[in-house]
Amino acid sequence: MARSRGQEEDGTPSAPPTGRLNRRDPLLIVCRCFSVVTALAGILCIAVNVLSAVRSFQNGSDIFDGVFRCYAVVIAFLMVLVETEWSFIMKFSKILEYWAGRGMLQIFVAVMTRAYSSYGSTQKDLLLLQNIACYFLLGCGLIYVISGLLCIGFLKRARQEKEISREQAIRDLEELQRRREELEQLLLTEEA
Repeated sequence: MARSRGQEEDGTPSAPPTGRLNRRDPLLIVCRCFSVVTALAGILCIAVNVLSAVRSFQNGSDIFDGVFRCYAVVIAFLMVLVETEWSFIMKFSKILEYWAGRGMLQIFVAVMTRAYSSYGSTQKDLLLLQNIACYFLLGCGLIYVISGLLCIGFLKRARQEKEISREQAIRDLEELQRRREELEQLLLTEEA
């Protein structure tokens, strides 16, 4: 008997080719990589702001700058958590599900990192680190805002849902195949 596509010789459906099902969506891969880059930029901003706050409090000359840097650290930490896209965090910040909102938060953190950087010639290393962190995160924020306006975030969420449902279907299919094999073994032992 000729075998039809997707069926074994006895007429039972065969397993689908796994190579095709395991192919990842390139858009999701790019988005995940960009999230990692943005999180690293946020961590760099946290480090710069912590260093600036410590120096402000040690000098005792500018307490306002130290407090301002502490707020920048808290907001940058929130931004890094949002980049992980944990459902617990995203549940409390619905506006940050949208890329334009995320980008605006990142731009705000970048501006906070750059603000009040009047260290003069004595702390050029800190000023250089602030500039690097600020412009790095500012670039990420601008990319998020532009991508949000182009609805790339919506496209990403739709593809994520599709990937999750595909993975669930693969798991269900594997479970059904495992169950079928168990039933075949049980049938063979009862016939014997």
